[in-house]
Amino acid sequence: MIIMTGSGLSVDERGLEELVDRVFFKSIDLLGGLRQLAEYRTLTWLPSVARAAFVIVLREEYLKSEEEIAEFVGLTRNTVRTILRADPELAMRKIAQYDELTQRERREMKVHTAGGLAKMAYKLVKEGQEAQTLLEFCRSMSQEALEAAECEAPWAYQVLKHIKGLRYPLTDGELLAERLAGIDIKGIDGAEVARAISYPIISPAKLLKEIKEFLERRGIH
Repeated sequence: MIIMTGSGLSVDERGLEELVDRVFFKSIDLLGGLRQLAEYRTLTWLPSVARAAFVIVLREEYLKSEEEIAEFVGLTRNTVRTILRADPELAMRKIAQYDELTQRERREMKVHTAGGLAKMAYKLVKEGQEAQTLLEFCRSMSQEALEAAECEAPWAYQVLKHIKGLRYPLTDGELLAERLAGIDIKGIDGAEVARAISYPIISPAKLLKEIKEFLERRGIH
């Protein structure tokens, strides 16, 4: 379990988590995907890779100190330093030679390799090379949401754009109303729509469907 204390650290948490997610998924891509990780029997690396992604993003994007990062992520300062000093090229070479390593070498490489991997993933993401698995998932989910709602209306794309990062299920309309305020949904403000539809909302597809049914009840097509 990854424990984030976050004590006293001023960051844009939504932006932080979004970028960390992208770096984490790109790291998995670099490792060959989850199937390859399972074949390596290195699924236990995932928490280390996740922590390393937080460390790299907090340093590169938010210029946080080793002490601040250590407190936020729940690591020692020495571990944070090891991650920040990791060599991406060396990490990738070790991964490529994984089958040739001894058990001891495999255990010792985890933190350093996770750091190098996260550094490489961060660089590629910033260059626009997103994780293919994440891109395919996003495309699939967006298409599924639109198909489930049986609509291709411009408002649907605006809604999907503004609900990014929401956690489901949504149990009331206030949070959603904040996100959708100002969006024109067939002549009705998005905040009004958000407060009028039925809850809970368990997914983006369900949300679009509820909005479509609300419009139909109003006689709007």
